[in-house]
Amino acid sequence: MSFQSQLRTWLIGAPLDPLNKETRHNLALVAFFAWVGLGADGISSSCYGPEQAFRALGDHTGLGLYLALATAATVFIIAIAYNQVIELFPTGGGGYRVATKLIGPYAGLTSGAALVLDYVLTIAISVASGVDALFSLLPLAFHAHKLAAEIGLIVLLIVLNLRGMKEVIKVLLPIFLGFVITHAFLIVYGIGAHAQYLPQLIPATLAETRSLSGQMGWAHVAALMLLAYSQGGGTYTGLEAVSNNVNVLAEPRVRTGKITMFYMALSLAFTAGGIILLYLLWDAQPVEGRTLNAVAFGSIIKSLGWEPWISDAALWTVLALEGGLLFVAANTGFLGGPAVLSNMAADSWVPHKFRHLSTRLVTQNGILVMGLAALGILVWTGGSVSLLVILYSISVFLTFAISLFGLCIYWWRSRAEQGKWIGRLALSAAGFIVCTVILTMLLVEKFTDGGWLTVLIITAIIGICLTIRNHYNWTTAQIRKVDEIFANQPFGSITGAPKPDPSLPTAVFMVGSSRGGGLHTLLWVQRMFPDHFRNFIFISARTVDSHSYGGSEDVKLLQMEAEVALNYFVNFCNSKGWAAESHLAFGTDPIDEDVKLAEQVHKAFPNCIFFASKLVFQRENWLIRLLHNEAALAIQRRLHLQGLQMVILPMKI
Repeated sequence: MSFQSQLRTWLIGAPLDPLNKETRHNLALVAFFAWVGLGADGISSSCYGPEQAFRALGDHTGLGLYLALATAATVFIIAIAYNQVIELFPTGGGGYRVATKLIGPYAGLTSGAALVLDYVLTIAISVASGVDALFSLLPLAFHAHKLAAEIGLIVLLIVLNLRGMKEVIKVLLPIFLGFVITHAFLIVYGIGAHAQYLPQLIPATLAETRSLSGQMGWAHVAALMLLAYSQGGGTYTGLEAVSNNVNVLAEPRVRTGKITMFYMALSLAFTAGGIILLYLLWDAQPVEGRTLNAVAFGSIIKSLGWEPWISDAALWTVLALEGGLLFVAANTGFLGGPAVLSNMAADSWVPHKFRHLSTRLVTQNGILVMGLAALGILVWTGGSVSLLVILYSISVFLTFAISLFGLCIYWWRSRAEQGKWIGRLALSAAGFIVCTVILTMLLVEKFTDGGWLTVLIITAIIGICLTIRNHYNWTTAQIRKVDEIFANQPFGSITGAPKPDPSLPTAVFMVGSSRGGGLHTLLWVQRMFPDHFRNFIFISARTVDSHSYGGSEDVKLLQMEAEVALNYFVNFCNSKGWAAESHLAFGTDPIDEDVKLAEQVHKAFPNCIFFASKLVFQRENWLIRLLHNEAALAIQRRLHLQGLQMVILPMKI
């Protein structure tokens, strides 16, 4: 093994076999691990969402009780609505698949573009907020190093995720459990310690509401509440993560997904609502360089009467766990973002290579793109959580609104077949209204403060996707023309065909799913070398990507399709009286598998030459080179280095 291979194995682990039945079983997430890996994004938003909402109230913090109740209720409304998404789309895809199937491809594109940005911002805002929490206990002079710390943490998360999602979840599990336990204790104790103020809280809130309405009018009070409510929109981010990643859950997926969603909703509603209540009961006031959570938790811990150094250590521990959980939440972006890119790649909105799995069976290209994009946006914003929250909330609630609108359409269209459609339609409509109100308020109030950037980025992503899709559609149409030309090639009898003789000249063809492409290469070889080759061997290396690895049935279907394609070529040769056979392999890297097959065939047929075809475009540019893998050239180079002969024939497009 080369040094490069050894280093790669040390960093991201040994390769996994995608065809081993135990592999997927070992990788699939049960509800508890899914709650950690996917739910951390939701519960971690309680570290910054409630604070942003509470700060938006300004001097009218007495209205915070409404926020606490509205926050808990909204969490459950969105979570229950997304349970319907899990039921309808048990193979994953979430908001993107809902919008595509229930509304249309362009609605799906919009939702997908927003989701991609959403997950990039999940990484950026979680890391930035986590570093803020950790630096809350350091002198202000250290804050100049926050951005460098954020960049280093993202690089670390990229490496961890390249090793596989279950491995990174196990590494981060103690942090998650530590956060849940400590924050549950602080919330329960904090509310209990000031329980004597609870009876006064409701009358005080009502009195402040009447006073404000008398001074400024009910419209102003409503606008203030809506603004604060929408500012806290980051609290609900992450609730869609389960529906986007149902395909990585353990069987039965729908049940596992619903249990995971319940864990997420309950933990987030309790934590976010409880923290806002603590702000009220403990009169948390902003302090420069510290989060409101740090202020409130510091007051609660001091009230325990411990020694000062113990209290300081306890607060350090709580904030370290808070920062750590935000890093766990950032990991959700590395799970959900590549999944969205993979779904979009299946529909040709983004390069097809985003469906490819690495040897660790993770979508490596998606992980790298999400990590690099998060680094870019962190550097551009300087790690400002307040700006990132605006960008984040707009993209999240755009996806929420589109998905819930799609559910409304579905239940209305299915009202004749579904017995309980009225209740489900009402729930979807309620969620849609809530999300639309928050989205509208964010766009109106925060457009000039950074909201315009979200709109610009999503529009740019949509434009790029349209360009890519148009190119793929054009290329597919051209390949179909080639297939049609060769579709009527005459077949004779396939019985009595000769068996391949290893001592005779052999032509080995590397073929894919296109019958036209394979026959184009075969007939070109016959024209160039008439009556020279006596054996015709067809080899095919199929890619086990993120979609075909969704379950055992998907892999079986991939195997059947590949065998049918190879049998077609063998039968065609046999009908001409030519000796032929085929060989099939599966893996995450088609180039590696093709080379292995070539080596095996060369051992059996030493007098062989390899042939493959390559698409040739009249006008080639960087986009075409990006969208079409130069697999044939890569295979040719590796075979030539081993002394094997390979010829690439052009297929003009």
